[in-house]
Amino acid sequence: MDGFLAVDKPAGMTSHDVVDAARRRLRTKRIGHGGTLDPGATGVLVLGVGKATKLLRYAQASPKRYRATARFGTTTTTQDAAGDVVEQRPAKITSEDVSVALKDFVGDIDQIPPMVSAVKVGGERLYRKALRGEEVERAARRVTVYSLKLLDFVEEGLAGAPEATLDVSCSAGTYVRTLVHDVGAALGCGAHLISLRRIAAGGWEEGDAVALDSIGPGDLRPLSDAVRDLPALEVGEDGASLVADGRPLEVRSDVPEGGLVAVLHDGELLGVYRRRGQNLVADRVVPR
Repeated sequence: MDGFLAVDKPAGMTSHDVVDAARRRLRTKRIGHGGTLDPGATGVLVLGVGKATKLLRYAQASPKRYRATARFGTTTTTQDAAGDVVEQRPAKITSEDVSVALKDFVGDIDQIPPMVSAVKVGGERLYRKALRGEEVERAARRVTVYSLKLLDFVEEGLAGAPEATLDVSCSAGTYVRTLVHDVGAALGCGAHLISLRRIAAGGWEEGDAVALDSIGPGDLRPLSDAVRDLPALEVGEDGASLVADGRPLEVRSDVPEGGLVAVLHDGELLGVYRRRGQNLVADRVVPR
């Protein structure tokens, strides 16, 4: 049993909980996920089954898209609604104020990972330090926000504070909760994340996602779906033999240095190759 599927992760479960549930439903242990979602978040979680687990890193590295709701006027310890309140300020802002602020967060930006993240500092994940009440210095990380749009704005949400719904398209490794926190800081009133849904990841969109309690073997997609955003190189029998042995292939002129290529034979994924000089060298070969 080898392939990929996108699960519509429900709220209240960790990504590992979803993997465990999928293992029970599919009756196989060899399952992994392609990018963690926080327990409170919902939406597209890509799972790899069998041989697909070795290809998850390509899906994980792909851009992500989210629908996020921010509440202004309050900052929290976790930058979302699960944390304790740190500060409350008046939030006399308009939709135009938010739209203008968002423009400064499009492109390459630096983020300081939140203390509740899985980033390691001093050999230990930050969230473990946070559980002990510790806070340590974290180095900023460069991420890319491809687009950031205001979908909706209400002056008085359920808590009586302004709320904004955002459409976020970003690189892997972007913390949407931190993005919301930083937008609030730029507006001078603070903000925290109150809901998050991943609507696209690894080439899958929310319409492709299957409810966790209904997944079955028939929902598995081919291995090639994990790399469908990469340029494809179809090879013949001779090329397939070279790939099976992990040997280099002749370079394609349109592949940039360091670029990845999905190598296929009769539409079946054989492996992923990377350009090195005048050759394509194996980055990952699918075991036969």
